[in-house]
Amino acid sequence: MGNQQNIRIFQTADHECGYWRDRLARDLVLDPDDARLPSMYGQALMLGFRRSGSHIYRPNCLGCSACVPVRLPTAKFVPNRNQRRCLQRNADLKISITPAHRSDEVFDLYQRYLNFRHAGAGMDDPETEDFDNFLICQWSPTIFLEIRDHEKLLAVAVTDVLPDSLSAVYTFFDPEYAAHSLGTFAILQQIEQARMHQKNYLYLGFWLDQHRKMDYKRNFQPLEFLQGKNWRLLEKTE
Repeated sequence: MGNQQNIRIFQTADHECGYWRDRLARDLVLDPDDARLPSMYGQALMLGFRRSGSHIYRPNCLGCSACVPVRLPTAKFVPNRNQRRCLQRNADLKISITPAHRSDEVFDLYQRYLNFRHAGAGMDDPETEDFDNFLICQWSPTIFLEIRDHEKLLAVAVTDVLPDSLSAVYTFFDPEYAAHSLGTFAILQQIEQARMHQKNYLYLGFWLDQHRKMDYKRNFQPLEFLQGKNWRLLEKTE
């Protein structure tokens, strides 16, 4: 990685793919004990890596390249009709920024979200250490973008703050408010935060073509994808 290219990179053993249950996955992981991870993180995002807990990784699966890193140039984004409706529908919600933390309120929301959205998939019924190991990292510049209806916590968008960008790590929300499209609303708020703080990009993790849980990312235009070492425009199909 530039002048820090001597960082060690490990490859994991094969494990069950989190997107396609009939496939095996494996990842490349930057040395988690390297003290330079904080300064390397932004460049790693540009190279298609992502953070999970204290690890910076990217898929390196045998015979599969379905996971495509994507990012949004925030200054060029214009909301479409459905996104404008989402903003109008949630105009009364309160947005606040807090440091990454686990409180009873936040963890209860996280539990209810996983139990509803991922029942029987191995992520449901999480423990507090699962939350910490996934979303909290001592070296990472992470904030929680909290969305509330008056005092009631509806959603949390876990967001990493880099000098030139934001990275959307994970969003969880109250299942009873699914009709409010809080996942979309959270991304729209992250875009707004990026613009307010003059961040050029919002990294949205991986996009998987024709995967029902990931295809929503294509609605945020113009979306760029990483091809080799170059970021290119991902054309939207109707």
